[in-house]
Amino acid sequence: MSTEGVGAKTVTERDRAHLARALELAASSSHAAVSPNPLVGAVVVRDGGSIGEGFHARVGDLHAERAALEDCRARGEDPAGATIYVTLEPCGHSGRQPPCAEAILDSGIARVVYASDDPSEKASGRGPGMLRDGGVEVEQAAGAEAAAARLLNQPFRKHARTGLPLVRLKMAISLDGFAAAAGGDSKWISGEQSRTLVHRWRADADAVAVGIGTALADDPLLTARDVEAERQPARVVFDSDARLPLGSQLVRTIEQAPLIIVTGPGADGDRTHDLERAGAEMIVIAGRDQGARVEAALSELGRRGISSLLLEGGPVLAGSFAASGAIDELSLFVAPLLIGGGRPALEGEGAGLVAQATRALTLESERSGDDVLLQARLREW
Repeated sequence: MSTEGVGAKTVTERDRAHLARALELAASSSHAAVSPNPLVGAVVVRDGGSIGEGFHARVGDLHAERAALEDCRARGEDPAGATIYVTLEPCGHSGRQPPCAEAILDSGIARVVYASDDPSEKASGRGPGMLRDGGVEVEQAAGAEAAAARLLNQPFRKHARTGLPLVRLKMAISLDGFAAAAGGDSKWISGEQSRTLVHRWRADADAVAVGIGTALADDPLLTARDVEAERQPARVVFDSDARLPLGSQLVRTIEQAPLIIVTGPGADGDRTHDLERAGAEMIVIAGRDQGARVEAALSELGRRGISSLLLEGGPVLAGSFAASGAIDELSLFVAPLLIGGGRPALEGEGAGLVAQATRALTLESERSGDDVLLQARLREW
């Protein structure tokens, strides 16, 4: 049951201010810490003032509502009769934690205002329904706070709706649009500040992916380094013929971070066996259609709990994802370089007409050291 928009007309400017605070709290954690769960913040308010705050800090910890109610008790405040503001609808099901709707009912909270729906099948209006049945006033916000709450949890929302991870393509190009020189060299197009930012993105992603061409040419680690990281992302290599060398850094560091190789049914059996013995997980994807193979691979990654995938190239793999309509977000570093010829950022047939090209929903730009970072959202979940 969808509850989107219920009570939105009665949400006041003061309510929106408290929801804004709940959004700040939600962002106190990271996707890496809570995945596959969403980021959630909560504020308990009486007479216009906060008497308890909380957020979901990491998987297995208290959910935001229970954390906020615990904060009330720690402050010596009774939440009975108060309003709780939550960035996501309170859950009505049991998981690692019991239902938050039950905790709200037990606390005597009189009113619940939440910013975003939970699109997962086990939630989707169940918690708000339980609260209304228990006599609690429940309202869902609309507008800027609701939009911000949805954007905060795009990986969670896409995975809940489709079973697929959110795909973010990261690339660095020269001013004239090349991702590598004619000989294939791409180190380093972007500057040091941009590369540090990419390590932060890796730390927040469930998985990082490259094609076998990039793996062979660059011998990357694909780990998050010199930044705080809850855990290392899984490294994914699209390698239809299982050509990844056993001596590569990716294979030699399997104990530091998982390695998943997406291969085809025609891959050499001995090489596949050797990679499995080294600790790599093999995913075999069949089919001639490019789009079907990409979606099947993403489905297998999603089935393994991967809700966010940072796609780092190269141009062939990026072109395949683009042609398949599988890219949700694009982060493009434009460096102050003129290469004059080389490999384009995306390879493949592309759109036959400009009118058939994918148009971004949003586009933002900022400086990243000497580079310009363009961030585009292609789809919203």
